[in-house]
Amino acid sequence: MTSSDNPSKDKVPLATLQERVYRELRESIMLGHFHPGDAMTIRGLAEKLGTSMMPAREALRRLVAERALTLLPNRRVAVPHMTPETFRELTEARVALEVLAARRAFPATDEALAENLAQINAQQDEAIAAGDWAQYQERNRAFHFALYACAPAQVLLPLIESLWLQIGPFLYLTRESLGTTYLEDRHEEAIAAIKGRDEDGLAQAIEQDIRDGMGGLPALLAKRTPAVTGGPV
Repeated sequence: MTSSDNPSKDKVPLATLQERVYRELRESIMLGHFHPGDAMTIRGLAEKLGTSMMPAREALRRLVAERALTLLPNRRVAVPHMTPETFRELTEARVALEVLAARRAFPATDEALAENLAQINAQQDEAIAAGDWAQYQERNRAFHFALYACAPAQVLLPLIESLWLQIGPFLYLTRESLGTTYLEDRHEEAIAAIKGRDEDGLAQAIEQDIRDGMGGLPALLAKRTPAVTGGPV
C-alpha cells in the first residue's frame, strides 16, 4: 500500500512526517541495527517505514550530511566502513566530550537521578542475562544520556550524539562478548560517585566505561571485513 492508498498518511504534515522518518532511521543507526556496508535505497526505506519517498529521501540526505551514511557512486546510500584508527579517534573524542558532559552535569545530579540511573542499570543487567543485545545497547545509551541531559547547557549533546551515530553500526561486534567483557560495573561506580558527591569519581567512571566498552573493538575490526549487503532496506 502506498501513501496515496492510505488517506490517513496524507493528513500528517510533511515536515512532521519527515522528522519522524529521520529520527526513526537515526535511532536505528545509533543503536547498531545497521551494520557496516549495509546499503539502502529511498524506495526500500519508504516501504520499510510505510511512508512516501520524499520523507525517506530527506532522512537519507540529512544522515549523509551527518556522516552516519555515505553516498555511493551508484547513488545508493550505505553505512560506511571504518578503520581501527578512525575508531580509536572516535573513542578518544567520546571520552573528551562525555567526561566534560558528566562534569557539567554533576552539580545538577541528585538522589533522584541516582535512583533512575540505578533502575536503568538494572534493566541493562537483565538484558545481559537474557542475551538481549538490542535492549542492552538501548539501556546503555539511556544511562549515559540521562546523565548528560542534566548539564545546564545542551551544546554538548548534539556533538555526543554525532559520535554515537558514527560508532553505532560497529557495536554489533560487542554481541559476542555481551556480559563477559566487564570485570567491574562502571555504571555502579558512576551512581556511587553521584551519591557520594564525588565529581572526579563520576568522571573516571564514565571514562573507564567508554574505554571498557570500546577497547576491544579495534582489534575485532582489524580481523574482520563485514560483507557489503543489500541491508534491511
